[in-house]
Amino acid sequence: MATSPADRPSRSEAIVELRGVGKSYGNVRALSGVDLTVRPGRVTCVLGDNGAGKSTLIKIVSGLHQHSEGEYLIEGRPVRLSTPREALDHGIATVYQDLATVPMMPVWRNFFLGSERTRGVWPFRRLDIAEMKRVADAELRHMGIVLDDLEQPIGSLSGGQRQSVAIARAVYFGARVLILDEPTAALGVKQSGVVLKYIAAARERGLGVIFITHNPHHAYMVGDHFAVLRLGALELNAARSEVTLEELTNHMAGGAELAALKHELSQVSGVDVEELPEETELKASGTSRG
Repeated sequence: MATSPADRPSRSEAIVELRGVGKSYGNVRALSGVDLTVRPGRVTCVLGDNGAGKSTLIKIVSGLHQHSEGEYLIEGRPVRLSTPREALDHGIATVYQDLATVPMMPVWRNFFLGSERTRGVWPFRRLDIAEMKRVADAELRHMGIVLDDLEQPIGSLSGGQRQSVAIARAVYFGARVLILDEPTAALGVKQSGVVLKYIAAARERGLGVIFITHNPHHAYMVGDHFAVLRLGALELNAARSEVTLEELTNHMAGGAELAALKHELSQVSGVDVEELPEETELKASGTSRG
């Protein structure tokens, strides 16, 4: 069950910290010199295009892979996690895009999937369905998620609702750090808003949230700190007060690379790219405004 706010570190203390973390796969360097700090009640947004190193970073923090260099600290103590189970033991939970749910099972059953409650004595032990439904309903409502029927298959919910159930489940089972892997990537505007609402709710519950995304607009709506990865290295590592949405979008769009592209297009086509509308420039760089 989730720990109480009194049991959590203060917001000034880091739960998870990466110092100069790097990761190599043979001769391929996937991450280099990455610093990242995750604090309670804060949303840290990690942004970057495909191949920027976001997936590698997730795998290190969640215990799937070990870092090759630098330090990984949990509450100030260096660790080398070997499995996701170890990460969970430290209160680090990851919600992936596929959500690891069983679409045809009811919502309440998915909420307790792998951690089912039982009652009675062996060999007459059986699932405590009434208690699991009660707890699932209470926890979902505590996060502001109201579902009319917990018996409905979770696959019948919208993408935003399924993400929200996964977030509530992680909070209930004791997550202190919640890693969200591109939760809004395949969602429309309305459903993305639903997920962003519950990211904010998790922050208010005192969790440290790592929000992985390629959408600077979504990140800026809920983010307290922003880290932009490019080719495995940090291009930007700044608090919300230190960066505007325009600057964040520019870093995502490539910054200097975009300026060079403008110059090259002007040379080739004879069109002054500086005069093109901002939306056109962003599309030319392959970056969506979300």
